[in-house]
Amino acid sequence: MKCPYCGFQESKVIDSRHSEDSTSIRRRRECLSCQKRFTTYETVESLPIVVIKKDGSRQSFDRNKLINGMVRACEKRPVSLSAIESAVTEIEQIIQNSLEREVKTSYIGELVMERLKPLDEVAYVRFASVYRQFKDINSFMTELNKLLEEK
Repeated sequence: MKCPYCGFQESKVIDSRHSEDSTSIRRRRECLSCQKRFTTYETVESLPIVVIKKDGSRQSFDRNKLINGMVRACEKRPVSLSAIESAVTEIEQIIQNSLEREVKTSYIGELVMERLKPLDEVAYVRFASVYRQFKDINSFMTELNKLLEEK
């Protein structure tokens, strides 16, 4: 690891700790030339994911869009932000592990609905109404009846 102070190429690790979310490792290093200390972070490299939208356009996967959509569905509901972030992390992991580099929004939407249903049924119905683009009250009632039958 190159020293940020003197540019020397070699350093030794003084201390290693996992980050709070366990997705990276924090390392304290000491330059073998100037003896100054600095911090580095080691994370797993993930491949970029491309999302294929309904209109066929493509854009890179954005975790924040997923969080914002779920927060909107859970607005004024007793769902914590940490629960939403956990669900988004789980969805992101499923997508990363699928080895597909291109994912349709329909697949992501289904994953979101699977995570929202146990968190909050009202948020689930809100998200479903936008995601499934209910055209009238009958399609809305059909979804509500499915939810009631599962109980």
